[in-house]
Amino acid sequence: MTDDSGSVRYARVEATGIDVAYETFGAAGATPVVLVMGLGTQMIAWPDELCRTLAQRGMFVIRHDNRDIGLSTHLDGIRAPSPQAVLFCRARPPYLVEDMALDTLGLLDALGLLSAHLVGASMGGFISQTVAIKAPLRVRSLTLMMTSTGSLRVGRPHARTILAAVRRPRPANVEEAVDTVVETFRRIGSPGYPFDEPHVRDLARRSLARSNDQAGFARQLAAVLAQRDRTDALRALDIPTTVVHGLADRLVDPSGGRALARALAGARLVEVPGMGHDLPGPILGRFADEITRTVAEGEQRLASRR
Repeated sequence: MTDDSGSVRYARVEATGIDVAYETFGAAGATPVVLVMGLGTQMIAWPDELCRTLAQRGMFVIRHDNRDIGLSTHLDGIRAPSPQAVLFCRARPPYLVEDMALDTLGLLDALGLLSAHLVGASMGGFISQTVAIKAPLRVRSLTLMMTSTGSLRVGRPHARTILAAVRRPRPANVEEAVDTVVETFRRIGSPGYPFDEPHVRDLARRSLARSNDQAGFARQLAAVLAQRDRTDALRALDIPTTVVHGLADRLVDPSGGRALARALAGARLVEVPGMGHDLPGPILGRFADEITRTVAEGEQRLASRR
């Protein structure tokens, strides 16, 4: 099995005018799996170990930077409205989750993929669901991790988590920015597993070296806050799906994962004790197993239709 990681490439999405930066692991002819990351988080947050494990199991793994993060196109010069203005419908965001879904579909087009398996974490789960709603025949399976339906009734962050984020002063330099990332993940991470501070610090430094765009984060946040409730649209889908959610998630309450599993026909719900809103190193193998099982179900479904 070849490993094509380490070289960033770019795909031009004609529908949205976005250049999507991406990396791949494994052989291009293998089963395609697209990893979609969350709010303000770059593709390198998908652990190399997880990507390589999936590639070794016969998958062509594609991870990418969403718009306004990492090395993909940033909509510089466009100011995001305040979160309050978006929540109370007093202002429109610069773009929507639906536009980010079109970016993902454009990446598939650029790679010549008629369909793929999608793995979405947090906001990446919002995007993955939206891709499936827009173009169900292009999605072979869904693995939705620490995410929700878009309904304001479920998956709500814990109040203390929001207050801590609001009260945190803006970093004045790179080291303060790294410290902020560390403290954020210490708060929202997995209390049931050891906190790997060296890993988080290293990931933060590498991410900031690639891109540090607070305005881009604000635009992504506006899109998340403006998202619609997808529950009814999800009920119409018939796609092999696994929902993975940590029972200690303080950013997206486990009620979000449970609502997803109820809305998606035949979805399998995997609740993980001690897991918060991150990807703990000690259970990367379990994540790989859940993705592998879901991909296998999707491939069986695809083969039965041929």
